[in-house]
Amino acid sequence: MTETGPLGVYVHWPYCARICPYCDFNVVRDRGRTAEQAALADAIVADLKAQRNLTGPRPLLSIFFGGGTPSLMDPAQVARVIETARALWTPADDLEISLEANPTDAEASRFEALAAAGVARLSLGVQALDDAALAMLGRNHDAGSARRAIAVAARLFPRLSLDLIYARPGQTVEAWREELAQVLAFGPEHLSPYQLTIEAGTAFDRAVGRGKLVVPDEDQAAALFEATQDVLEAAGFDAYEVSNHARGEAARSRHNLVYWRGRDYVGVGPGAHGRLTLAGGKLATTAHRGVADYVRAVAQTGLGFESEALTPVEAAEERLLLGLRIDDGVAFNEVAALALSPDTPRVKSLVEAGLLADDRDRLRATRSGRLVLDRLTGMLAT
Repeated sequence: MTETGPLGVYVHWPYCARICPYCDFNVVRDRGRTAEQAALADAIVADLKAQRNLTGPRPLLSIFFGGGTPSLMDPAQVARVIETARALWTPADDLEISLEANPTDAEASRFEALAAAGVARLSLGVQALDDAALAMLGRNHDAGSARRAIAVAARLFPRLSLDLIYARPGQTVEAWREELAQVLAFGPEHLSPYQLTIEAGTAFDRAVGRGKLVVPDEDQAAALFEATQDVLEAAGFDAYEVSNHARGEAARSRHNLVYWRGRDYVGVGPGAHGRLTLAGGKLATTAHRGVADYVRAVAQTGLGFESEALTPVEAAEERLLLGLRIDDGVAFNEVAALALSPDTPRVKSLVEAGLLADDRDRLRATRSGRLVLDRLTGMLAT
């Protein structure tokens, strides 16, 4: 028997015009792959239909197109995927349909068609408003095109979020504060400032290993994090998640809250992950990473993923990892398999250290705890 709780849908579109040197996502170069992309869109639609047979009828909270660069996707195919998902599950009254985009002039010219396809929330990968920083990050837009794209997106989409990367090589707190001020002048309601991390196997990882790239040390990164919180809090933003800030609850990303609150979500497209509650247990799904492999699997089996049933401890660890990222945290009863309570010695010691809030009902990271969130989660999960 399937559960009847609400769910989200994640659509992974892996194509990028350029592979950024810090990126470790499942991406491929977009080089005239028209026939391949049409076949992938067909497979995504078929996969959605097959997964509806697993989930049964559910309320649909969100549809999120990520990647890769889904703003490179044919808007007609975007509309088709949206229409399919809406027909398979029952759309919530406040259904959120989001898409990630890059602010090149070429992609901004497609924003109107994407809005007409049904996208209402755009997540724009601005990353920086400094041309030298954008070049260092391997981006294929400059600050001028970012500003133009923001203006177009603000006019076309009811909801707009801007992504930024900080803790860049050589970045000072003063320069970051000024850059944030420039971004705030556009009047966004949602900002996602991500600290630059060096992921294994990326071009940046190799550059750091060769001594060609030097990133800020832990103290400088912490100072940049604190500056982010101070500037955005003063501008009226709530840090509702460690890297996401919104002006009011309505501006929060409902799709990302699906993840952070432990709700189910269907994942389609190469490399997409999903979480489904079936027969009382949590199923982790992982789609085949290669485009051809994914399309072939859907054609042969109806589904594009492999799956694994999570044990109660694994499910609780994942719930803890994601729940601590948001300001409302995670209820103790949701991580019962980890034997945590307000009176557990390690919980009490972390409260006394100021890393967890003093809350009898929920585990909630403080601002200091968010600075060391990975370590905090590890101490609680052991």
